[in-house]
Amino acid sequence: MKSKTVKITTFFITFIFLMQFGNAQEVKPKPKKVDSLITAPIVYHAVVWDTVFFRTKQRRIKPEVRNVHLMNTMISVKKIRPLSDKLTKFVNPSLWQSVNLLGLNFSQAAFVNWNAGGNNSIAAQGNVRFERNYKFQYFQWENTLEARYGINLQEGQKIRKTDDAIRLSSTIGYRRDTISNWYYSVKANFNTQFSDGFKYPDRETPISRVMSPGYFFLGAGTSFITEDRKFNVYVSPMTIKTTVVLDQELADKGAFGVEKAIRDVDGNVLKEGKNLFQELGFLVTNNWETQLMQNIALKHRISLYTDYLRKFGNVDVDWELNINLQVNKYIVTNLGTHIIYDDDILFDPIKNDAGTVINEGRPKLQFKQLLGIGVAYNF
Repeated sequence: MKSKTVKITTFFITFIFLMQFGNAQEVKPKPKKVDSLITAPIVYHAVVWDTVFFRTKQRRIKPEVRNVHLMNTMISVKKIRPLSDKLTKFVNPSLWQSVNLLGLNFSQAAFVNWNAGGNNSIAAQGNVRFERNYKFQYFQWENTLEARYGINLQEGQKIRKTDDAIRLSSTIGYRRDTISNWYYSVKANFNTQFSDGFKYPDRETPISRVMSPGYFFLGAGTSFITEDRKFNVYVSPMTIKTTVVLDQELADKGAFGVEKAIRDVDGNVLKEGKNLFQELGFLVTNNWETQLMQNIALKHRISLYTDYLRKFGNVDVDWELNINLQVNKYIVTNLGTHIIYDDDILFDPIKNDAGTVINEGRPKLQFKQLLGIGVAYNF
């Protein structure tokens, strides 16, 4: 009876054990070795049976299949149209910036049986401006040539000159970095005129001529120049101003500050006047261009100079202010003013009865205003 009971008990224990661990497999333990199966979660079911361990089978990973929809781009040849503009060739950017401007202004007045009176007149003025500017990183070089000449013809009078100027300037600047607008600069200016100048109605005695005077400035200092080059301030504590008077007759009179001739009591020249006069002084210049409105542009230029050696604090002024009203691409109206004060240019000399100059006169403020409408061509 006992033998039968033991057999039944052993059968039930074996059956229960197989029902719970029937899918297991025997694994011999390997001490100090870590299981490397990490591709899927693993559940361990271990029972200590003497020295034998069991675990369930590893779950298989099923790959997920997804569909990819590819679209083919279709181009219709019927919808292709030619370009409206011609293709332009690629041009390498230049470090040079150029300005070429030609202008011609006119003004006219006519009277027929006009009770208030007046003279028929016509005036014309031509002007040119050329610029060649170079800029690359720390280095900048600006060159400008500007020339103007104007005439006026009135009924009953001969042709008179209304404007005459030649101006050439060159500025070389160097800056320490590409962020700053301050430059170490060297500047050179040259000014003169085209033809003789008279104090009308006198047409026999010229008061100025070509290179009489001629002004040459050379100095070094610092400049503040904006990136668009529309604003420029130049300050030079060391500038040499050279005044040239090549006409000997004007040089003998001591015109424009040169040393005049030495004469005897009868007015005969014992020693001719000098043709050159130099000064050392302080120079400040400023150029500014801006758009006041859509078709109205303002341009300003001023030069201030004082001499250290002769009369320090006595400032020579040269100031131009121009307003351009752009009607269209080619037609423009110009309103300009020009103010000059130079202590070396004297007016109203006083002579005695013998015609000898006893007082060379005094400096005066010079003012000029021009208004004209004309054509301008920029290329």
